[in-house]
Amino acid sequence: MLALDPFAARLFLPFAALIGLYVAWSDLRGMRIPNGSVVMLALVFVVLGPFVLPIDVYGARLLHLVVMLLLGMAMTAMRIMGAGDAKFIAAAAPFIALGDLHLMFMLLAASMLAAFATHRGAKHSPLRRLAPTWESWDRGREFPMGTALSTALTLYLMLAAFS
Repeated sequence: MLALDPFAARLFLPFAALIGLYVAWSDLRGMRIPNGSVVMLALVFVVLGPFVLPIDVYGARLLHLVVMLLLGMAMTAMRIMGAGDAKFIAAAAPFIALGDLHLMFMLLAASMLAAFATHRGAKHSPLRRLAPTWESWDRGREFPMGTALSTALTLYLMLAAFS
């Protein structure tokens, strides 16, 4: 049993999944996660959270956003990750129950491996001709992490919604 309430997950899921699709596409196309999509994801939690979570849980989860934003800013300053990735992680953090953190890390690891393998495989195959102008093809060692981050969040919410 996951710590996130299934009803809350069902409410968050469609919004997070749609925003996640846009984030993945934008990161693949231009190696950017737009600020607007990150703000929208955070607003989904801020607006809907009070209706589906106890107020103390809601407040604690908002604190997750602040903590992850500060950590992300530090990691961006140290050039460990991109600013868009850090902002997306911060906006996604309130959706994750602390009791499910181990599951989220496993989902993120699996999503990272799958996204990396799929991206690199498509890059060196005829599939690349479907989107020849995507910047992510030509960035050398850089990788569009928005694909893995949004996939992991969507999978987590799906598991919570239907468990």
